[in-house]
Amino acid sequence: MLSAARPDPIAFTGREPPRELDGFRSNRTYLGADHRRNERRTWIVVAICAVTCAAQLAGGTLFHSMALTASGLHMAAHVAVLLTAAGAYWLARRLAGDARFAFGAGKVGYLAGFANAVVLVITAVTIAVESIERLLTPEVVDFGAAIPLAGAGLVVTLICVWLLRPSRSAKAHHDPEGDLNLSAAHLHLTADAIISALSIAGLAAGQALGWGFADPLMGLIGAGLVAQFAYSLIRRAGAALLDVNPSPVLTEEIRTRLEAAGARVLDLHLWRLGPGHHAAVAVVTADPPAPAETYRARLEDIPGLSHLTIEVRGGGGHGHVC
Repeated sequence: MLSAARPDPIAFTGREPPRELDGFRSNRTYLGADHRRNERRTWIVVAICAVTCAAQLAGGTLFHSMALTASGLHMAAHVAVLLTAAGAYWLARRLAGDARFAFGAGKVGYLAGFANAVVLVITAVTIAVESIERLLTPEVVDFGAAIPLAGAGLVVTLICVWLLRPSRSAKAHHDPEGDLNLSAAHLHLTADAIISALSIAGLAAGQALGWGFADPLMGLIGAGLVAQFAYSLIRRAGAALLDVNPSPVLTEEIRTRLEAAGARVLDLHLWRLGPGHHAAVAVVTADPPAPAETYRARLEDIPGLSHLTIEVRGGGGHGHVC
């Protein structure tokens, strides 16, 4: 078997599995290359949102402002979502060397991303229902107080969106999804920034033109955009959790390399282990068959292929696994 040829993004202490279990890595730490960076920034954004939430709730209580209280409760929802993302980073790192996980804890972030997508669905439905109610039963809006409050919320959200932007190296070769946990948190805040901008536009139209319907109408449009974001995120996270083939291009490249010199691939499976990490299982037949190490060597330089199991069969049906 081959020894590990790729550095681990996050080292962990503890007993390592025998090298013959995995010729491409000496352990099963399948975390993203930017895991620590993304975790650190997510915790920073959690702190910013928590402080903003506390200030708004305190201001609402002190000044008897329902607008401030509502804004604070809305920010509290952000804190919950971001805590889920940050907790997923912490948990994945803590469980990186846990032998109970057959292929490491790299998918914890995908589970958190799916959970945050569900929160986006709930958010979209809530906004849509509230907007429809406001359209059917208009209420008097204090435009002068609401616009500065919405503007302040937008500024805070944009700062958080900037902090959670993916790094330039986030989208690894053959893994365009990158770190889906970060994408989920970033998408959640982006959706909120869009809604805030639409709200400001609706409030401004209401104040300048007297269009009372503009505010709830913008809310309804925002709900549609959030629903679109949620659908995209659920589809992406669900595909990773259900082991949908992450890259037909990578699958074909592996097949082409293995079938060089007259070999034939009888079976091939590819799935995602974590951000930038893939695993493959292949059954190869040839007559006469080459040693398993020969076929493994053909795939050794493929970026993102972190775990590989190959079964080699001869013309008579006998074979061995490596």
